[in-house]
Amino acid sequence: MTSPHAPHTSQPSHSPRAVVHDNYDITRIPVHPGQGWTRFVCISDTHSHVFAVPPGDVLLHAGDLCSWGTLKDLKVTLDWLKALPHPAKYYMAGNHDLCLDAQYEDGGKMHQMRPYKMTTKDVVQARKLVRSSWLGRSGMHYLEHESGVYKAASGKTYTIYGSPAAPLYSIGAFQYERRDGDAVYARIPPNVDILMTHTPSLGICDLTQRGKHAGCSALAERLKSADLQSVRLHVCGHIHEARGVKVVGRSEQNPDGRISVNAAMPVVPLPIIIDLMD
Repeated sequence: MTSPHAPHTSQPSHSPRAVVHDNYDITRIPVHPGQGWTRFVCISDTHSHVFAVPPGDVLLHAGDLCSWGTLKDLKVTLDWLKALPHPAKYYMAGNHDLCLDAQYEDGGKMHQMRPYKMTTKDVVQARKLVRSSWLGRSGMHYLEHESGVYKAASGKTYTIYGSPAAPLYSIGAFQYERRDGDAVYARIPPNVDILMTHTPSLGICDLTQRGKHAGCSALAERLKSADLQSVRLHVCGHIHEARGVKVVGRSEQNPDGRISVNAAMPVVPLPIIIDLMD
C-alpha cells in the first residue's frame, strides 16, 4: 500500500466509518470529512527530525522521539510538537528515548549502560518535562503504560492507551525479554478505542528488509482478547521499513475492523491520516 521511500498520491482506502490516507501530496492535504468525524494524524520514529505535518483533530506519536536518547534531542522534538496546530497530541517514548526511561537513573538496572553524556539529572528532568503544565497547555499528553481520554466535538470520547515497550534487541529504553511480553501487554485496559504501542504486533506491518517478522507475539495474542475487540486504531512504529496500513480483526463488535498503522517515518516524511466516524 505504501512505499518506504518517496511518497506518491493514491486513492484513499475507506469503509463507511473509516478513511485511510497513507499516500497523498503533502501540499494538498485530503479534505477533512467534517462534523461527526475525528481526524487522527499518525507519526512515529521521528528521531528529532522536524518536518511538515498535516493538521487534524488529534496527533498520535508512537515513540522514538529522539535520535540518540539525550535530553537535548528530546527538547528538539518537544518544541516541534508543541508548535504543531493539533488541539490534542498524544505521544510516548520508544527504545531510542533513553532519557525517558527511569531505569537509566542511578540505581536503575540500566544505569551502567547510560551514555557518558547523560546524567541522572537529565533523566529526572526529561521525565518531569514531558508531564509539565507548559506542554499540557498546548494539548500534549504523554502516555507511559497509561490511558488518556479525548473528547471529540461531537461528544464522542476516545480512550487512548500508550505503551513504549518493545522486545529486547540492543541497548535501549523500555525493552523487555520476549518471555515477559504477556505481562507487559496485560496492562492494556479493556475497551480501549485507540492503542499505541512502539512495537508492531507479530505479522502485522512488521516485516524487516531481511524478510523477518519482527513484531511481538505476546501483543498479537493480547489483541485477540475479547476485551480489546473495541480497538478501532492501533498505531505503532519501530520497524521503519514496514511502514504502512493493514485492516484486520473484523468482528460483529467492530465491523470495520482494526486499522493497524505502522507510522514510522520513511525517507521522505509523510504522516498517515486516519479519519474515523465518531
